[in-house]
Amino acid sequence: MRAMLQDEMEIATSGRGFVELTQDVRAMVADSGVQYGLVHVFTQHTSCSLLITENADPQVRADLERYFARIVPDGDPLFLHDDEGADDMPAHVRAALTGVSLTVPVTRSDLALGTWQGIYLWEHRVRPHRRVVTVTVTGYGELANDNGNG
Repeated sequence: MRAMLQDEMEIATSGRGFVELTQDVRAMVADSGVQYGLVHVFTQHTSCSLLITENADPQVRADLERYFARIVPDGDPLFLHDDEGADDMPAHVRAALTGVSLTVPVTRSDLALGTWQGIYLWEHRVRPHRRVVTVTVTGYGELANDNGNG
């Protein structure tokens, strides 16, 4: 039988940095009744992004932040759009480079992520924001067998 769930999460960020969403998305998948399918995660903003990255060593996320600070620095004179400050246009560029949506397979009612993968919202603005993330889970529940080919 087909199953689907769509819901929103409101994420409070503390400014530039990462907020892990893996467990929240995992709970939505479990609540959906989908055993095999896809989960789509989408943020309704242009100055934050979503990504799958290492969830074990926080230095990976710190290194990503330092790398992006180098390639898209705040206050770069190249940018004309600075209505909300020196981090305004760099935040848009960072989001464009990393993306605002993700799709992850669902297998046996769980996220089919690798051992060291986590789902993160990456806030690119310096000051705190409230972000809305839409999660849509679609697929099949109650399959005839447990290998996904039922």
